[in-house]
Amino acid sequence: MQQSDAAIQPSFIATLREAVRGSEQDFTEGSLRRAIFLLAVPMVLEMLMESLFVIADVFWVGKLGAAAVATVGLTESLLAVVYTMAMGLSAGATAVIARRIGEKNPDGAARAAVQVIFIGLAVSVILSVLGIIFGPRLLALMGASPEVLRVGSGYVRIMLGGEVSVIMLFLLNAIFRGAGDAAVAMRVLWLANFINIVLGPCFIFGLGPFPELGVAGAALGTTIGRFIGVLFAFANFWRKDGRINLRREHWQFRPQLMAQLARISGAAVVQNFIGMASWIGLTLILATFGDNAVAGYTIGIRWIIFIMLPSWGLSNAAATLVGQSLGAGKPERAEKAVWQAGFYNAVFLGSMGLIFILFAKPLVNLFTDVPEVLQYSADCLRIVSYGFFMYGYGMVLTQSFNGAGDTWTPTYINFFVFWLFEIPLAYLLAVKSGFGPRGVFWAITLAFSVMAITSGILFRRGRWKTKLV
Repeated sequence: MQQSDAAIQPSFIATLREAVRGSEQDFTEGSLRRAIFLLAVPMVLEMLMESLFVIADVFWVGKLGAAAVATVGLTESLLAVVYTMAMGLSAGATAVIARRIGEKNPDGAARAAVQVIFIGLAVSVILSVLGIIFGPRLLALMGASPEVLRVGSGYVRIMLGGEVSVIMLFLLNAIFRGAGDAAVAMRVLWLANFINIVLGPCFIFGLGPFPELGVAGAALGTTIGRFIGVLFAFANFWRKDGRINLRREHWQFRPQLMAQLARISGAAVVQNFIGMASWIGLTLILATFGDNAVAGYTIGIRWIIFIMLPSWGLSNAAATLVGQSLGAGKPERAEKAVWQAGFYNAVFLGSMGLIFILFAKPLVNLFTDVPEVLQYSADCLRIVSYGFFMYGYGMVLTQSFNGAGDTWTPTYINFFVFWLFEIPLAYLLAVKSGFGPRGVFWAITLAFSVMAITSGILFRRGRWKTKLV
């Protein structure tokens, strides 16, 4: 038994090291468990760093008071439009590039990557200009109080003006993930968020030579870090040992390929818009209960995002395996990968949800000592965590549809679950039934479960296996 354990341990360490370092792999062959591990580890670590940034950001902003935290919460609801575009385009990029890699067509993957970059630059520049001009007005439309508008106008202009970095960071990392080069995507986001975490408090409080900018400083640190991450990602496209190696001949406009990407990504944009708009709807309902309710919700959701982002890493690994397996003509391998990754994700999220339920108050107390904000935050964290186990499956299933290029099925699921079920239920429970903000939190939990069940039923039908990309 000791010899067996000794043999397993070096093997695990070696595989872990390989996952973090990254190496040329054919994920359409061999052990499925190993393939999931090699893809998921860097993706989970990538998202873990994003989670640390999310927590660090609200920690420092929380020192400035409830109005500053509410500014961050309302602005992130506005950024839902940006994330919608970025995630939608990313889904199309991952699906097409993973399919080409599975077909053993790296030049086709490189040509698709260039078209993704062209589309992303065009969309992000337009959104950035609009954000700089109309940022404060949009904040007011979100129900911001006069105090939030006073402290948050600079923050919202910088965050919305830096949308180019957000969209390009999403897209470039989606290209690397689709190619199975998850370790590079991990390094890109680690670099960007390390800079974010370091610069945030420097600009917020004016440490050393840095100007004291208050909540706007958090936005400036974030934007600088993201732009540096984008530059680093571009540099990796010229690595000769990379899975995606962009050469001069790839940099051409290809209208037919661009139209194909736009078709797949367009549905994914609608899909993510439906999901993100539901969060805007929930924030609008919460805003009717005052700044403390919004601030409490913002802190609770930050903890939830902290633990869900690593789960998105597992979901993205499943999407990559689906795309590459279908490209290799192995739909059974794709299906098996999804159920296996879904089980791992459900166990992980369910375990984290139990911790949140047991220790909700001490966790949110790290960010606020305002009694009402603290209570709302703890309620949000505890109630939403009840739905984590089901959502673990739901996340993997919906991402797997996208990995197959079937972006319309999760679009219909999102429309049904979030717009026809979650938002009406949140309004009914919070406003009509008198549960207040807690009614919104329960609506989120129930929506998680409905989404997982609906996705599972449609996934078993198997129509995604015949999707042409």
